[in-house]
Amino acid sequence: MSYYPDLHLYIDGQWRKTPDSIAVLNPATEAEIARLPHARQSDLDDALAAAEKGFRIWSRTAPRDRAHIIMKAAALMRERQEEIALSITAEHGKPLPQARLEVIRGCEFLEWDAGEAVRTYGRVIPSAPGIRYVVHHQPIGVVLGLAPWNFPMSQPCRKVAGALAAGCSIILKAAEETPAGALHIARAFHDAGLPAGVLNLVFGAPAMISDYLIRQEPVRLVAFTGSTTIGRHLTTLASENMTSVLMELGGHAPVIVCEDTDPEKAAISSAIRKYRNAGQVCTSPTRFFVHESIYERFLDAFVKRAAATVVGDGMTPGVEMGPLANERRVPALLDLIEDAHAKGAELRTGGSRIGNRGYFLEPTVLANVPAHARIMQEEPFGPLAVINPVASLDEAIAQANSVPYGLAAYGFTNRADYIDRMTDEIEAGNVSFNTLEASLPETPFGGVKSSGYGREGGIEGLNNYMIIKNISHSMKIV
Repeated sequence: MSYYPDLHLYIDGQWRKTPDSIAVLNPATEAEIARLPHARQSDLDDALAAAEKGFRIWSRTAPRDRAHIIMKAAALMRERQEEIALSITAEHGKPLPQARLEVIRGCEFLEWDAGEAVRTYGRVIPSAPGIRYVVHHQPIGVVLGLAPWNFPMSQPCRKVAGALAAGCSIILKAAEETPAGALHIARAFHDAGLPAGVLNLVFGAPAMISDYLIRQEPVRLVAFTGSTTIGRHLTTLASENMTSVLMELGGHAPVIVCEDTDPEKAAISSAIRKYRNAGQVCTSPTRFFVHESIYERFLDAFVKRAAATVVGDGMTPGVEMGPLANERRVPALLDLIEDAHAKGAELRTGGSRIGNRGYFLEPTVLANVPAHARIMQEEPFGPLAVINPVASLDEAIAQANSVPYGLAAYGFTNRADYIDRMTDEIEAGNVSFNTLEASLPETPFGGVKSSGYGREGGIEGLNNYMIIKNISHSMKIV
């Protein structure tokens, strides 16, 4: 593929190949599109040494100069939008229009954090005469960024943006299934004149890389997006050295549809968002709790829109949903569907694999799913929606909070008192009403309970990449 890049590691400002490599596959065709070099321990040692050197340079670079380079890299990625989007669709499978939007989203993360780089203000605390207390912010140090495969470019951008805006250096390990997005980021920063060592990019055996680098003293923050199981393991490793963590983990987003809303409009909006990125989104609306008075109207409209979703190769014009990003997701989702159906759930549409080439699964809707079905507790991370009736807002909130996750939640209502109740009582880090947009670059994003720790985005996100130092100054020795 002429538009798919030649893959390398990026260490200390240099592109690097290694003797070991694995295949990168197109999930729509299962064809090999590239070979990805795997880092050895010696490569990781080089990346660590480079990041230490890069931190010494970058932490002493004026915030305005840091912002200028970040903005220049973002501008280069905007210019290269089509090239980057084509490579994302090739490795991930998402429709090309969604890949184009992902490139812009990644650039927006960089641009917003670049603007904040010059506004990491401290404060002076009022005190007694002759004594002054000053709160001072400093970059935390070398960051290990671990990015997932579902958004190959925008998720790595979010971690790079926070680290570099704060004055940190970063070793980025992006997903081996979808490496091109991160490589395009490194290429843009290289071309923008980022000092060598400030950004390093490695790939390889995930457990080996994370286990080795987290234990190294120079690594002061582990920023991870991925599953709760892996996040807990990495947090345990980090705790051995008291290393800070930023964990954006799994979700199982509830949607409460109240009796005063338009069920058809809510259903169509929900179905479109549910099958975006083939449902492989941590904030994807998944468990729908619909008031019984409008349940059938909502369910019918949702099922019709789900069944009408155009599924195919993401390169094909008009396709709305591509394949799942990797082979293991297909049997995992089919197992959840089979379990729910066996326990009494109604399969209203979908439920089957499409064809025998590529990782395609039909957009699926399960209705009246019993509480003991696995899907009611396990995040599907795929094109699978659960729609159940509820008799009251009390019941809906109880059902929404019945899982160990609390990343995103949604509500459809026009009543201010309902919004107030859901705002106060839903256990989630992000709650949206009459929209299924969970976060923007300027808003803090993260979860509660098993959905993680810390925030990305907004001023709260940038603070994770900094240490807060209290300075006490007396005018005389006391």
